[in-house]
Amino acid sequence: MNGLAWRESWRIARRDLHAGFRGLRLLFICLFLGVATLAAIGSLTASITDELAARGQTLLGGDLEISMTQREAGADDKAAFRRLGTMSETIRMRAMAQRADGGAGNAPLAVLTELKGVDAAYPLYGTLALRNGRYAAPLPPDHVLIGDALAERLGVARGGQLRYGNAIFTIADVIADEPDRVGEGFTLGPVALVSIEGMRRTGLLQPGSLFESKYRIRTAPGADIDDLREGLEKSYASAGWEFKDRDRAAPGANRFFERMGQFLSLIGLAALVIAGIGVSNGVSSYLALKRASIATFKVLGASSGDIARIYLLQVGAVAALAISAGLVAGALLPSAIVTFAGDMLPVRPGFHLHPLPLATSAAYGLLIALIFTLPPLARARTQPAAAIFRALVDPDRWIDRGSMMIVGAAVAALIALALLTAREPLFSAAVLGATAAVLVVLLSIGLAVSRLARRAPRLRHPLWRLAIANLHRPGAQTSALVIALGLALTLFVTLAGIQTSLNAEISRTVPKTAPSLFVLDIPAAEEDRFRALVAGEARDPQINIVPALRGTIVAYAGQRVADLAEIPEGAWFLRGERGVTYSARLPEGSDLVAGRWWPQDYSGPPLISLDEEAARTLGIGVGDTLTVNVLGREIEASIASLRKVNWDTMGFNYVLVFSPNTLAAAPHSLAATVTAPAGRDGAVTRALLGAFPGVSVIAVKDVIGQISGLLEQMSSAILAAASIAILAGIAVLIGAISASRQARSYDSVMLKTLGATRLQVLGAQALEYALVAGTLALVSFALGTVAAWYVIVHVFDFGWAPDWAAMLGTLAGGALLTLGIGIAGSIPLMSVRPARALRQL
Repeated sequence: MNGLAWRESWRIARRDLHAGFRGLRLLFICLFLGVATLAAIGSLTASITDELAARGQTLLGGDLEISMTQREAGADDKAAFRRLGTMSETIRMRAMAQRADGGAGNAPLAVLTELKGVDAAYPLYGTLALRNGRYAAPLPPDHVLIGDALAERLGVARGGQLRYGNAIFTIADVIADEPDRVGEGFTLGPVALVSIEGMRRTGLLQPGSLFESKYRIRTAPGADIDDLREGLEKSYASAGWEFKDRDRAAPGANRFFERMGQFLSLIGLAALVIAGIGVSNGVSSYLALKRASIATFKVLGASSGDIARIYLLQVGAVAALAISAGLVAGALLPSAIVTFAGDMLPVRPGFHLHPLPLATSAAYGLLIALIFTLPPLARARTQPAAAIFRALVDPDRWIDRGSMMIVGAAVAALIALALLTAREPLFSAAVLGATAAVLVVLLSIGLAVSRLARRAPRLRHPLWRLAIANLHRPGAQTSALVIALGLALTLFVTLAGIQTSLNAEISRTVPKTAPSLFVLDIPAAEEDRFRALVAGEARDPQINIVPALRGTIVAYAGQRVADLAEIPEGAWFLRGERGVTYSARLPEGSDLVAGRWWPQDYSGPPLISLDEEAARTLGIGVGDTLTVNVLGREIEASIASLRKVNWDTMGFNYVLVFSPNTLAAAPHSLAATVTAPAGRDGAVTRALLGAFPGVSVIAVKDVIGQISGLLEQMSSAILAAASIAILAGIAVLIGAISASRQARSYDSVMLKTLGATRLQVLGAQALEYALVAGTLALVSFALGTVAAWYVIVHVFDFGWAPDWAAMLGTLAGGALLTLGIGIAGSIPLMSVRPARALRQL
């Protein structure tokens, strides 16, 4: 007899498939959640990175950018820049904005801002949008444009006046959109724009002042940007300048969103893998309900191929609908997320379809569906009719070799897809390996629990005896139950560990003795006057003053940084200019771990002290050389010592500290931390701004507020992605309950027939779940803690500071929740009538 054709098989499958997907809803929900999560994360990441790339010219402010700190380019250099195209010059620095009328109401006296001087050519690309009119270049020397945040904080508006340094400016308008805002990077305050001439009027551009000069170039159409940038890098290799082009307008933002997107995608993939177990349980439960139909088909002569085609079409149809719905949701969600996030994102991409992340998500969904649905389908296909009827008490859990090979190939394809599409394949492999290891551990525990329950002594109490028997009876879903409960509890603990560590990051790293104020751009010759002024306004203040310069590491151990094919992992200090200082004594907040500190009167060749973590990253140590470009001069120094820098002191901590004789003669300013008694910060700030108009005063609480906001945003993203994983874990639990539904119906009927009450039947099942949860509590806590530790320490490079009480409370709450779900799934079984249940066996 020939088998059924695909069309005939589909006709039978369609008739047998309930319109509401009854029996296959869990399959639909699990695949939908996993695919939608992956598609949404991938599409959002692609939207942001594509928008950053597409708007590269606008975000950068040109096709090319040359930047330097504490100095301006010379006339010859500017002439060379102009030969490449149209040039625009900007100067940017931190400066205090003060109301010219002295302030009114509750408005603060002064606000730290990012003061930016622009020339008549600015902006080369994009439009500087204003609230009340159009921007007309050049900006008059006595006019200023301010951001919304500055207007709100100082309580000023158009026509008001602000003081910067020695100059007073009239507010010409409020900025609605600064085209190159993202390209400017992280800022500590709102923006204010003046002309270059206006910047010079302030008197803030003094030798040693911390300012940054940028020269943007708009090249001719068709120019090879890479060749031009590489030519500039070679021509000015020793200048210590930083070069960017329109394709790398915001490298920091790109790196952050690519890494964050990969991390969240791996969470989504792990959630999809976890949900796959729920898919398998759901399909097994569905096929158990169809046991009579399958046996009837076989008795009537249906071949194994016919059975496979009929139920493969049913499962495939539901899986295809779930994946399609997940892709639609994943394509639409990024627009909603962008709208909800508002200004938290650096750009606001519009709606676009991104085929690659959608195709990748669909492939993940199809592979997961194949891996987890083929085994139960294979068992239904290969088992004879008699074995199907005995499956309730003598289940056959093995599948044929051909199906096993297909599953193995699908697993290999899934791993290959994850690694080939990953930005960091080793990290992706570690996450997938950890997920697999957790599943293997839980499966082993499930098998061990069944064996121990089988060998346990017979207890006298009937409910306990029944609960233990349920763990090893024929058809028991103990392994699936252990995996379900273990995953759910592990995910709860992991999320609690990540969340509490992120929340504790700021409070952990800010000591009780943290300084009240940072003060920048103090004239080097005015240190004694500064100390006296602060001491006059605050009783017994703690003052730490250090020289402040900027420098770029251009070579180490004879290796030029410009010649490196790739910056070493963790060598963030090689990217652009960093703060450098000099000191006769070991700086506060540092511990000497190798070498010796130079004598206070040292006058020999240049020496440098390096952070031990930086030294480890670069593979260098005491006695090696380090070349740093400071103010355009390359200084080759010998590493005299290594320091452990205690970054959590909230003081001035530098990777590079020179011997004083190396930099003392260079133009520079001073920076200070001030710890004042409570309530005296305002008085100190007013006195400093009155005596030193050019200084910038930063309140530590404002810095902490900005960092806290960033961490909260990161925490929210992790919470949203991890919630999907928790939902997947709960789906696995529901699947395990569904897979054992018929066996539990039989048990419930038999027990009630023998005189057991509903409460006793439920009590026995509650004790069964409690035994499993109690066994898993310690294991889940350990697994969740390790997972949370890895994410915090190795992914985000934060300190490990969890709230153990909160984690234990979350574990207890998660256990109660999962137990409640298990018991709730058993309640409908209490209403099953004996005659009906027995007829379905």
